[in-house]
Amino acid sequence: MLKFKSVNIISSLILIGLLLAYSFYNFSFGYIILFLFAWFLITVAGSSLIGWNYHFTSLISNPSINKNQVSITFDDGPNPEYTPKVLALLKKYNAKATFFCIGKNIEMHPEIFKSIIEQGHTIGNHTFSHSTNFGFFSTEEVIAELQKTNSIITQKIGLEPRLYRPTFGVTNPRIKRALKVTKLQPVGWNKRSLDTRNITEKRIFNRVTKNLKKGDVILLHDTSDKTIAVLEQLLLFLQQEKITSVTIDNLFHIKAYA
Repeated sequence: MLKFKSVNIISSLILIGLLLAYSFYNFSFGYIILFLFAWFLITVAGSSLIGWNYHFTSLISNPSINKNQVSITFDDGPNPEYTPKVLALLKKYNAKATFFCIGKNIEMHPEIFKSIIEQGHTIGNHTFSHSTNFGFFSTEEVIAELQKTNSIITQKIGLEPRLYRPTFGVTNPRIKRALKVTKLQPVGWNKRSLDTRNITEKRIFNRVTKNLKKGDVILLHDTSDKTIAVLEQLLLFLQQEKITSVTIDNLFHIKAYA
């Protein structure tokens, strides 16, 4: 798999070679532009696709697990309308999940947030603001967001989370440096539902269940009626296939809290 450091080292060497060729030979500068564009595309893709582990390694899936288990995860809550519905369905089907919560939403809906823990699920850090510009935040700003959310979570439930999910799955060197400071474990996914996009429930369900196997991590959002409908279908499917949904810490055998 491509890595940011190795790609940059190799790209720098190639660029030097191209510049030398341009200086000493009849070499078109267009090749240099084309090469830089290719480097840019790789960097954008690596930064946008968390499954590449381009900047740092995230927990994506655990195919080596012995048990027939997967992890359902929810981003962007707690939501006063939909999180309780999610919790009710999980309870109905005796399933456990991991909720990556936004700090400002925790502040607005503390009781719903507490109910997640009370019902045996796991909490993760999903930044304080979930800003659309988060990928452009400085290292200091990222650290502040993560520490603020961890502080809020600790105040509400007395636990300091170790799990973190990047907003929109975006990664970069600044977030990597922030994770070294905060000592948070990044968590991605290998089954993206696209439940926040304008697609049908059937397509979302098919995306999640197609070739579903033990150790997979499913990404959903506790923010819409569409997700609630898909979730019940998914839980029925897992029941029929004798697959258990467990929390991320149980799937990877790690600690969820400090």
